[in-house]
Amino acid sequence: MRIRSMSEAPVTKSMESKKPVTLSGTAKDAKHAPTLGLVDIGESKRAYIFRVSLPGVCKPQCNVKLDIRADGRVEIKGLMQDSQFINNHAKKYKPRVQQLAPSGNFNVVFNLPGRVDPRLVSPTFRNSGILEVAVMKHTLSNNQPINPGTPTLAS
Repeated sequence: MRIRSMSEAPVTKSMESKKPVTLSGTAKDAKHAPTLGLVDIGESKRAYIFRVSLPGVCKPQCNVKLDIRADGRVEIKGLMQDSQFINNHAKKYKPRVQQLAPSGNFNVVFNLPGRVDPRLVSPTFRNSGILEVAVMKHTLSNNQPINPGTPTLAS
């Protein structure tokens, strides 16, 4: 399995007109911080694996919701919180530099290359701020019609 960074993907006309990853909230506002929402997507014969950069999102207070739909659309919502240190000392100092992502809600949306089975997901949140997720590709069983809306002929 090879993981290809979105920055390595060949640029095509369809990619130029449509952004592969949509960022909003805090993810969009972070200008100089370690980038929130960078995505790597890899593929094997049976599954997709993706990694999403969520620096500053801590495991103990990990307020992240992962939603994966059968069509391959992935949405990650969360809340970037100030650290306990900042909350305890907020009245004692005045910030002069803001380079880390500010506190607030964030949303990262992207599409996997194909259909998936959203019931078969294995997420892992690393201490490094990386969310790693493996999701099985959608497979049709032998007795399942390719297009369930099309009537099948009985023999």
